[in-house]
Amino acid sequence: MEQLGQLSTPILAALVVLFAPLVSFFIYAAAGKQLRTGIPAIAAIAISLTASIVVFCHVWNGEQIHQQISWFQIGEHAFGAGMLLNNLSAIMLLLVSAIALPVHIYSTIYMKGDSGIHRYWLYLSLFCFAMLGLVMADSLLLMYIGWELVGFASYLLIGFWFTKSAAIKANKKAFLINRIGDLGFLVGIAVIYTQFQTFDLLALFGEHGMVREALNDGIEWRYGEHGMPVIWLSIAGGAFFLGAMAKSAQFPFHIWLPDAMEGPTSVSSLIHAATMVAAGVFMLVRISPLFDDHVLLLIGTIGAFTALMAATIALTQQDIKKILAFSTISQLGFMMVAIGIGQYGVAIFHLVTHAFFKCLLFLSAGAVIHEMQHLKEKNNLAIDPQDIRNMGGLRKYMPHTFRLTLVAALALAGLPLTAGYLSKDAILIFAFEWSEWQSAWWKLIPISLLITSALTAFYIARLVFKVFYGKLRLQRNDSQKYHPHEASRGMLIPMLFLGLCSLFPLFSYNPLIFEDSWLIKGFELPETLERVNIYHTVIPAAVNGLAIVMIFIAWKWYAKGKYPQGSFQGALYQFSFHQWYLNLFYESGLVKPLLGFSKMLYAIDRVVVDGLVEKVTGLARLFAYASHWFDRSVVDAVVNGMGKTAFVIGGLMRGSRKGKIQYYIFSMFLVLLIVLFVGLKVFSP
Repeated sequence: MEQLGQLSTPILAALVVLFAPLVSFFIYAAAGKQLRTGIPAIAAIAISLTASIVVFCHVWNGEQIHQQISWFQIGEHAFGAGMLLNNLSAIMLLLVSAIALPVHIYSTIYMKGDSGIHRYWLYLSLFCFAMLGLVMADSLLLMYIGWELVGFASYLLIGFWFTKSAAIKANKKAFLINRIGDLGFLVGIAVIYTQFQTFDLLALFGEHGMVREALNDGIEWRYGEHGMPVIWLSIAGGAFFLGAMAKSAQFPFHIWLPDAMEGPTSVSSLIHAATMVAAGVFMLVRISPLFDDHVLLLIGTIGAFTALMAATIALTQQDIKKILAFSTISQLGFMMVAIGIGQYGVAIFHLVTHAFFKCLLFLSAGAVIHEMQHLKEKNNLAIDPQDIRNMGGLRKYMPHTFRLTLVAALALAGLPLTAGYLSKDAILIFAFEWSEWQSAWWKLIPISLLITSALTAFYIARLVFKVFYGKLRLQRNDSQKYHPHEASRGMLIPMLFLGLCSLFPLFSYNPLIFEDSWLIKGFELPETLERVNIYHTVIPAAVNGLAIVMIFIAWKWYAKGKYPQGSFQGALYQFSFHQWYLNLFYESGLVKPLLGFSKMLYAIDRVVVDGLVEKVTGLARLFAYASHWFDRSVVDAVVNGMGKTAFVIGGLMRGSRKGKIQYYIFSMFLVLLIVLFVGLKVFSP
C-alpha cells in the first residue's frame, strides 16, 4: 500500500468522504443506547460533504484519477481495490453528501423522542458509507459489495419500526425482490470475468477498454486464451439491467418501493432521492459501453412502460407517501429511457435534479405527517396521518411548508424556472430525436413519456390541492377546532436548502435551454443524433401546455371542490387504485402457488421421504434385533456350550491324573465303551 503522504489531494479527500460515515457507524455501534444524539452522524456527513466538494473541484472536467492497491491473489490472478474518480463519481459523491446532510439535520426533529433513535443514526451512517463506497469503487467486485451493503442498510431502515408487522413485511419484500436483481448483477460479473479475467472498471469500460474493443470486433472476441461469442456480452448487459430493474424499482420489480414507505419519512426521502434507487441508474451509466442496441431498446422500453404505469397509479392513491413513491418509480423510468436512447449524461442530469426536488417533497410530506400525527395523539383521533383525505387547508397553518412543497411540485411537473424543467425537457427532446432514427413503433416511447409528463402534473397538483387548499377535513364531522402548527426551523432550514437547489440557477444561467447546463456539458453526448430544431420548440410548449391544463383540472376538482363525483369510480379507477392489481397477481399467481408447492414438498418430505426412511430404519432395527438374538441365543449358546463341554472334559481328564486307581479304571472303561461303540458302527452290516 502506498504511503498517505504520496496520495494526491483528491484521493485523500475521497478517503475522507468515504470513511467519515464509517467512523460514525462505529461510534454508534460502540456506544449503543447510551448515544442518542445525532451530532456524530451529522458531523460525519458534513465532513463528507466538505471533502466531496474538494473532490469535485479537482476532478470535474479534469483528468480522471484511478488509485489502486493490491487486495488479494488467487493463483495467478491478482485483484486490486481502489477508487475511480471522474465526472460521474465526482457528481455522485457530491450529490449523496448534499442530500444526506439536510436529511440528517431534519431527522433531529422528526425522530426526536423515538425509542430507537440510537439505531436510526447507526443505520443511517452505514447507509451513507455503503452508497459512497459504491459510487467511487473502481471494480465490479467492489461495486457489488457496496451494492449489497446498500440493500442491507435499506432493509434495516425500512424495517426500523420492527414492532409493526407492516414494516417487517415491507423490509422482507424489499430484501427478497432485490435479491433477484442481485443475482442478475452477479451473473453479469461472472460473464465479464470469464471473458476478460478482470473486474477493473477502467480496463473494461474505459475509452480503450476491452469491452469496447470486443463489441467493435464483431462476432467473436478473444482475450488471451479466453474467448466467447459476443452475444454473451449482450447477455451480461441484460443481467446487469436485471440488477438495476430491482434496485431502481422498474417493472415488474417495482412493487417493493411503495411498501418501503413503512420506514421513517426521512429515510424514504434518502432512499428515493439520491441513494438506493439511484444506484441502479448509476450502475448502468458506469458500465454503459457494454450495452448494444438490443439491450438499450429493452432498457428504454421498460423504462417508458414503468414511467407511464406508475404515473397512472399515482393518480388515485390516498396515502401521501405512496403518491410520492409511485412518482419516484415514474421518474426513474424517465432516467431509464435516457439510458436506453444512449443519453447517459441526460440520465444523470435528471437523477441529480430529481434528487433535490423529490427529497424536498418527502421532507415536506414528513412535516405534514408529523403535524397530523401530533393532532391525532393530542385529540385522540382515529385517523391515518398519511391519508390526504384527512388533510386540507394546511397552507393557512403551514405557509412555509406549502411554499416549499409548491416549488418541488413545479419542478416535478417540469414547469419553467425549475431544475426539473431542464432535465425533463432534455429527456423528452432527445427521445423524440432518437425516434426519428427508429421504426414507427418506437415512437411510442417518447409519446408515452409526453403522456406521463401530463399525468405527473395532474397527480402532484392533486396532492398539493388536497393537502393545502380547501378546509381541514378533520373538522367536517367534529365541532372541535384544530390548530396545526408550522414545522420547526430544524425541519424548515434543510427544506429551504433543497428548495433553492430545485430551481434553475444551480444548474444553468439560462432557465429555458438545457444545453447550457454545466452538468450536461460534463458528459459526452452521442454524435449519432442530429438536432431537430422543431422538437426544441414544440416539446417544451407541449409539456408546459399539457401541464397547465392538467393543473387547472386538478385545481377545479380538488381546490374548488367541483370534482365530478361518481364519474371516475368505475373499473379504471379501481384498476389504478389497486395498483393495476399487480400485488394481487403476485400474491395469487406467484406467492401462494410457491407456498403451496413448498407445502407439498414439505408433505412429500415428511410423509414419503421421512416415511420411507422410517420404514427402512424400522427394518434395519428389526434385523439388528434378530441378529442380536441369533448371536446371543444361537452363536453364543454353541460357543458357550462347546466351552462348557471342553471344561467338563478337561475337568475329567485332570481328575484321571490325580493318582487314584478308581479314576484310571473309569477312564479305561470309558475309552473301551467308545471304541466298542465306534467299532459296532463301522463293522455292522
